[in-house]
Amino acid sequence: MTRAVTIRPVAYADGPALIRAHVESRALHTPWAEPFTDMAGFKSWFATTLSDRKVSMVAEYEGRIAGLINLNEIVRGGFLSAYLGYHGMAGVTGRGVMTEAVRLTVAHAFGPLGLHRVEANIQPGNARSLALVQRLGFRCEGFSPRYLRIAGAWRDHERWAKLADDVA
Repeated sequence: MTRAVTIRPVAYADGPALIRAHVESRALHTPWAEPFTDMAGFKSWFATTLSDRKVSMVAEYEGRIAGLINLNEIVRGGFLSAYLGYHGMAGVTGRGVMTEAVRLTVAHAFGPLGLHRVEANIQPGNARSLALVQRLGFRCEGFSPRYLRIAGAWRDHERWAKLADDVA
């Protein structure tokens, strides 16, 4: 990778570019995720980012949107945890772009956000996503049958987590 991957908080103005990237990436996302593909979907999703329980980052690479990373259901107090969700866009796969973007987001979670734990739930057949969390030092903590409803079906997931203590 010759150019830097950057992340930044999502902005409402990102809507058209994110929609376009999602439409162009449908084959890549299916059956793992169902991101928004129209303005109504973007507006509904964006409204969820206006809470202190979610942080959404846009990954950029070579002047374009390369992915979206979410820290969902952020819990403070004694838990200090969030669920990690991410998906890359067509045209940047296989270059380590999303690995770097997720690494930066997890560093943000453990640094400025002060979280203790980040958990990623991944469908067992999603080899790319499983390899990504393994590269970043996440540990498999278990298996959750019928964990999350995607595309009208309940999907099994593996639970992977990383703790702030794990960061060297």
